[in-house]
Amino acid sequence: MAFANSLLSSSSSLPQIHHGSKDFNSTPLIISPREPSAFSFSPILNKFCEPGIGIIGSSRKKNILYASVNDLNASASSTSLKPEQDADSVPMPVVLIDQDSDSDATIVQLSFGDRLGALIDTMNALKDLGLDVAKGTVLTDGPVKQTKFFITRLDTGRKVEDPDMLERIRLTIINNLLKYHPESSERLAMGEAFGIKAPEKKLDVDIATQVHVKEDGPKRSLLCIETADRPGLLVEIIKVIADVNIDVESAEIDTEGLVAKDKFHVSYRGAALTSSLSQVLVNCLRYYLRRPETDIDSY
Repeated sequence: MAFANSLLSSSSSLPQIHHGSKDFNSTPLIISPREPSAFSFSPILNKFCEPGIGIIGSSRKKNILYASVNDLNASASSTSLKPEQDADSVPMPVVLIDQDSDSDATIVQLSFGDRLGALIDTMNALKDLGLDVAKGTVLTDGPVKQTKFFITRLDTGRKVEDPDMLERIRLTIINNLLKYHPESSERLAMGEAFGIKAPEKKLDVDIATQVHVKEDGPKRSLLCIETADRPGLLVEIIKVIADVNIDVESAEIDTEGLVAKDKFHVSYRGAALTSSLSQVLVNCLRYYLRRPETDIDSY
């Protein structure tokens, strides 16, 4: 599957980015650029003085955002009273795709310590996939800054349901992470093929793969999968589930470094899986995921 290239194109509107913090009881800082061409500003006493930037509310924790038309990968930094992160320590990259929390939009959450910026490049890469970034939020939680995008399809205005598109979203974000933060390659499975430095440690797929089915009410079950990450993994999992005639109602796709941690709400003919059907599904997934080189039709 080809990765989408991140190109900053001229756009008539940009989504809102909300900056806040869990550490203080404060009103979130809302930054809304009015003119993309004037998206260049600097902080003075925690205030924005350039035209085209609006501020609503205030925060005890200073959030400083730097951006310019010459720096597509705008960066943000926090000057709270916390020890500085070791520059030599590469944080854990996390990409989470949430289909459950919002009925109207697919939520994509990205974190990489405190190194992520405004991610304008990522938003434009998602638009190139035919998606609309309705809004975005940035939440600082200690040394970790979490960025969330609320995404819908441009053609329908609805959340993304297609597993292939969800996988393209995941790989596009990881590709942008490798491009603008090449140091992340040593913490990502796809860094071996596309990054500047392959991970020093590789996961034993037999040990890393865990598959469980849990009860989640009378009408659906919760399938939990943890395995070594690789390109196309989500689509492969969905195909295995579909070949057992089990329906996927929703999913939460979580990539944490070298590991994929996915959850699926599944059902069979509108009801939760029986114990025997659950065991069939678990056996099929374990067999296939532990042998990625095996033809999918052979399990």
